[in-house]
Amino acid sequence: MKDFISICVCTFKRTEMLTNLLAALRNQLTENLFTYSIIVVDNDKTRSAEKVVADFKINSLIETTYVVEERQNISLARNRAINHTRGDLIAFIDDDEIPKERWLLTLYKAMKKFQADAVMGPVFPMYRVQPPAWVINGKFHWRPTHKTGTLIDWRMGRTGNLLIKKHLFDSTGIYFDPKFGQGGEDQDLTRRMLKKGFKFIWCNEADVHEIITPSRWNLKSMLKKAIIRGKMSSHYPGSKTLMLIKSSLAVLIYLLALPFLLIIGYHLFVEYLIKMFDHIGRINAILNLHFI
Repeated sequence: MKDFISICVCTFKRTEMLTNLLAALRNQLTENLFTYSIIVVDNDKTRSAEKVVADFKINSLIETTYVVEERQNISLARNRAINHTRGDLIAFIDDDEIPKERWLLTLYKAMKKFQADAVMGPVFPMYRVQPPAWVINGKFHWRPTHKTGTLIDWRMGRTGNLLIKKHLFDSTGIYFDPKFGQGGEDQDLTRRMLKKGFKFIWCNEADVHEIITPSRWNLKSMLKKAIIRGKMSSHYPGSKTLMLIKSSLAVLIYLLALPFLLIIGYHLFVEYLIKMFDHIGRINAILNLHFI
């Protein structure tokens, strides 16, 4: 019997991007090795994605399920998707990403070749308009890549490009933690899965492209995201006192370095300003402050 893959997409008010993604998912090659379906979880209580999915279903033979998770929380949305899957395997891809036609097949073959429990692939930026030079020089939207077959460390954990065996959830009861509702849920899940002894590997050929809009290089938005990311990182296991000390020292060092970095290059200034706000977000969360 062929394997069956449930592709999970969580979306929030990105109807145009979702339309592009679904069109790409409709044309995935399988080489008759597996079959697949699509599950779209709308994390918008106004059901903004409903018409997009309905229109897609009219012109597609791919089984597609539309689900709503009204509570705005990415972990709850991902868990809702998992609850509607069937078959052996689950694939995750974000609503602002575009896969090539061999994306799913490449992940699947890598899983078989390396006898892995989960396979992750790279996500490359796709700019709609040419960004400023400092964005390119700072590589703010580029993520590290690795040699195919590399074992995944939990800090490398992502769900924007992931194929995972469904039994990892069923056998352990491990799901996405709602306290990471604003991000970091993928790394937390990877950490807990790896502690169970599961094998996560990297497949560098299973790349997807992420659409980057100008709002993504707005400095205010970047700093706000850093604050949230720092807040979510405070939930990771470990001594909160040690986290507080490290983050406080980091803020002091970055604060002293910023004037010099501004002279050297604006992209370096922004890079370390963002790092500083990551730590400020963590400090705020640990001390339960609300001044940012």
